[in-house]
Amino acid sequence: MDRLTSLIVFGRVVDCGGFSAAARKLNMSVTMVGNHVQALEDRLGVRLLNRTTRKVSLTETGKFYYERSTQILGDLDDADRAAGALTTTPRGTLKLHTSTAIVRFLLPVVSEFMELYPSILLDLKIGEQAIDMVEDGYDLMIRTIPPPDSSLVVRKLTPWRHILTCSPSYLETHAAPESPADLAGHNCLRYAYYPYGEEWRFEGADGGQQSVKISGNVVSNSAETLRHLAVTGRGVFLAPSFVVFDDLAAGRLVRMMPDVNAVEFTINAVYPNRSHLPTKVRLFIDLLADRFAEHRKWMT
Repeated sequence: MDRLTSLIVFGRVVDCGGFSAAARKLNMSVTMVGNHVQALEDRLGVRLLNRTTRKVSLTETGKFYYERSTQILGDLDDADRAAGALTTTPRGTLKLHTSTAIVRFLLPVVSEFMELYPSILLDLKIGEQAIDMVEDGYDLMIRTIPPPDSSLVVRKLTPWRHILTCSPSYLETHAAPESPADLAGHNCLRYAYYPYGEEWRFEGADGGQQSVKISGNVVSNSAETLRHLAVTGRGVFLAPSFVVFDDLAAGRLVRMMPDVNAVEFTINAVYPNRSHLPTKVRLFIDLLADRFAEHRKWMT
């Protein structure tokens, strides 16, 4: 029997949880499905599935073989799509979700992408709320921190750090902190989705981490709101570098403790499954990675 077909059939049996369900999905007889799985087991000399009258389950070897064969089939799909992309125009709808903090940088890339590929329709949603990529049907998320769902594929686009900032007017009435511990005495404007909550983290001189528990009178999920409050002298803002880049250059904000670095994060492209990545998504990620590389000063 064709080995590739047998791999596909085996994977569908595992995904569907049984021979009958797999047969219906594949438009194949139950007997033929069983023959393909048996052919794999005979070739390998091991049992891949435990069979009962009610269900099938993977053996330890079967689990390993399923994970590797799924990766192989995904790589073959990627190769087919990459080859097809050389001769076909990407089409369809690109459903994208991103956070408000990086919209200013993302929109020029979106505009360039739409000019390059006018046949693609864009469905862009912006917000801070958690989404279920599979349930909500998104092709791609652009996020400033990795998602909590470990089943998603994450491609790192560029590193970035927070910058500790305040307005010049704030320093007229408050002593500048000399170490992270001094922040405990300041009004700290806190971003609701900062990964470490009320504990701001910095890199120590020895390469380890320093942390300080902060407090303040504002918590918001809007980086733009916190930026505005910082500019008007309302407190100290541990700000994403790309949010306050222009304010620092114009002197509306100043950097505090310039010799102390906040911990490093990455901006990430997040998508559900590497083995089913459409060409339109791959092309957008590649363009975004190129532009981040060109404008890394925004991030660092």
